[in-house]
Amino acid sequence: MAADLERNAKDQERIGAEVSVLQEQLLALQRDHALLVNLQQALSGESPADAGAGSGEAVTAAPSVPRQASAGPAPVRQKKAAAPKAGKTPAKSAGAKASATGVKQPTLGELIRTHLGRQSEPRSSAEISTGLAQAHPDRDIKPKVVRTTVEGLVAKGHVHRTKQGSSVYYTASETAPADTSPEQKDLVTA
Repeated sequence: MAADLERNAKDQERIGAEVSVLQEQLLALQRDHALLVNLQQALSGESPADAGAGSGEAVTAAPSVPRQASAGPAPVRQKKAAAPKAGKTPAKSAGAKASATGVKQPTLGELIRTHLGRQSEPRSSAEISTGLAQAHPDRDIKPKVVRTTVEGLVAKGHVHRTKQGSSVYYTASETAPADTSPEQKDLVTA
């Protein structure tokens, strides 16, 4: 029974990390889609208001992205940037302001990889979380999210995991995997 519990816990951790990676990929695809729609509208001479009011073709032209996934994020982000809701933390409204001005904040994964790259010894997820919180006080960095993101980076090959007893430690990968070529990063950030 103890082995089953341990296997179950490991499966939950692995699947949680996979879900986190997939969510990051979905968000990146949604940002890319919104950017491509805006570029297409700019090249065709339409303003975003014209495209939404007159021709529904620009919105429905994307064949493989569900309507709710592609149409939802862009207006929500614009609304948050224009008028943050009451009760938001300063870090969240600062992030909304940064995205409204076009300044791209690094993702949590990028912050983790940079932080681990600067370390001379392996670090636990708690140490990574503490270090990032000290280095980036303007961001709300939660230990559980850091742990999940680090496991996602392990799955991608960006970070190595080592186990010492019951503790897990992480180090930056010496070589970057092929899926993060500079051309792909330029495409995502363009």
